[in-house]
Amino acid sequence: MNGIQDTTATAPMAAQTPPPVSDFDPFSMDFFRNPFPVHEYLRNLGPLIYLSAYDVYAVARYQEVHRVLHDWETFCSSRGVGLSDFAKEKPWRAPSLVLEKDPPEHDRARQVLSKILSPVTMKKLRESFQAAAERKVDELLARRSIDGITDLAEAFPMSVFPDAIGVPSEGREHLLPYAGLAFNAFGPSNELRNEAIAKASPHIAYVTEQCQKHNLSPTGFGAQIHAAVDTGQITAEEAPLLVRSLLTAGIDTTVNGIGAAIYALARFDDQWDALKAEPQLARAAFEEAIRFESPVQTFFRTTTRDVEIGGHVVPEGSKVLMFLGAANRDPRHWSEPDTYDIRRSASGHVGFGSGVHMCVGQLVARLEGELILGALARKVSRIRITGEPVRAFNNTLRGLKSLPLEIE
Repeated sequence: MNGIQDTTATAPMAAQTPPPVSDFDPFSMDFFRNPFPVHEYLRNLGPLIYLSAYDVYAVARYQEVHRVLHDWETFCSSRGVGLSDFAKEKPWRAPSLVLEKDPPEHDRARQVLSKILSPVTMKKLRESFQAAAERKVDELLARRSIDGITDLAEAFPMSVFPDAIGVPSEGREHLLPYAGLAFNAFGPSNELRNEAIAKASPHIAYVTEQCQKHNLSPTGFGAQIHAAVDTGQITAEEAPLLVRSLLTAGIDTTVNGIGAAIYALARFDDQWDALKAEPQLARAAFEEAIRFESPVQTFFRTTTRDVEIGGHVVPEGSKVLMFLGAANRDPRHWSEPDTYDIRRSASGHVGFGSGVHMCVGQLVARLEGELILGALARKVSRIRITGEPVRAFNNTLRGLKSLPLEIE
């Protein structure tokens, strides 16, 4: 059963031993700077590891990560997808209806968002998003010297997605800090989390207010979510929480995904040349960047019963940390995993999660990534890194704060 067994159904194994123990800190700055050697170390330790620094178990191989993501009954999200256990601690905000709930409660909210963010909707958005991508690239080409993150990876999604939700233009500078706060809060009470929470009040106030029906455009996704109250699919109290989920899931992961793709294409000339020769590979280039860099690095689950992973028992009520980035480069699953290859079939990566809790904003992220990379491939002959990239540090996300580029 993919290396995981329910010990409630079978007698304990006679040869069970404790899993390998590591005192490594998965929320340290050194790890954030370069996680890949540690990922290899963790994968090689075994299918299950015990992290003594936080009293949690961890999985870093693709097979085990994929299995945990898909078995929501054994590895629940309703007790929090961060280090905090909602059964023992009060959440810092009302839990997300899609990320931090399990079926059947999760399903009602998910169905509303899935209908709004359907493939049909993406087709309707394509033309306007395409035009915005073309305008953005033309604007940046006129400047030549740009920052690949602030001027492109952040600027393009922020120019289209809040409009699609129906958020007013004023105050949108709060959206990225709020999303960063939400992902930082999944970690421990370290400097990153504490600093984000200390600065959170104006961002939380803005987002909370913009999620209300009277502040949203009547034609946007937000209004459609509130309309689901009238049909009885969700309650009036749940509607703002679903709008909030869109604002979190649909912006920061997209920004970091586009940033990862631009950074990869700027470093690997052969892949940039391949994309220029075949701009239709833009979707594949974005997908491979999600696998290669994994903008969302980790998520937690909590066990609902004793469960066996790789011959070791994880007790009920234990936190299990999934290293999504490590799974996406596991050589047991991927051929040449440390190579960025836009011709690779990256299908099955866990960069957007997997199973019932897969990222609700994935279709939007893929559409935006494809369109902006396609516009770059058609209009830009060369991308050159002109300065030292600056890493953005977050307890859950991996991305850059700055990427000096010259384009022509």
